[in-house]
Amino acid sequence: MGFCLKKDQAKLDEFLTFLEDNKDRKGAIMPILQKAQELFTYIPEEIVDMMALNMGVHSSEIYGVATFYSQFSLIPKGDHEICVCLGTACYVKGSDKILAELSKKLGIGVGETTPDGKISLVEARCIGECGKAPVVSIDNDRIISQADPSMADEIIAETLGEVYES
Repeated sequence: MGFCLKKDQAKLDEFLTFLEDNKDRKGAIMPILQKAQELFTYIPEEIVDMMALNMGVHSSEIYGVATFYSQFSLIPKGDHEICVCLGTACYVKGSDKILAELSKKLGIGVGETTPDGKISLVEARCIGECGKAPVVSIDNDRIISQADPSMADEIIAETLGEVYES
């Protein structure tokens, strides 16, 4: 899984048009990175190089912005996202153990994506569902309340839209 210019040609064309239209604006790096993230779900190295060339800045300046803000990812994201809340209420109820078990079952670390590109595992400081702690979010639209490490297989199955059978 990675960035492919040929496969992503329509998105690339849209990005290049946006880049051309905005490259001379003051503070343009941030909105251009946001557009790249929106189109490609992460910031490919090739996009950083295109930005640097077209904007007349060094790629390190673009990487500086991209790595400073947590909204940007330099790693391809999966089709689905499992997010474990590590806010205080969730953490004291064992969300760190849930995260560790999901990491083990998926074979990836936090911030990584499974080799098949299906699931990314992330953490959050607070999801805002403290009364249901500990919570896990799937694709930012489904909340699993009062989760525990023994539910890892079930959480993964639900993320993939599969029926979990224990």
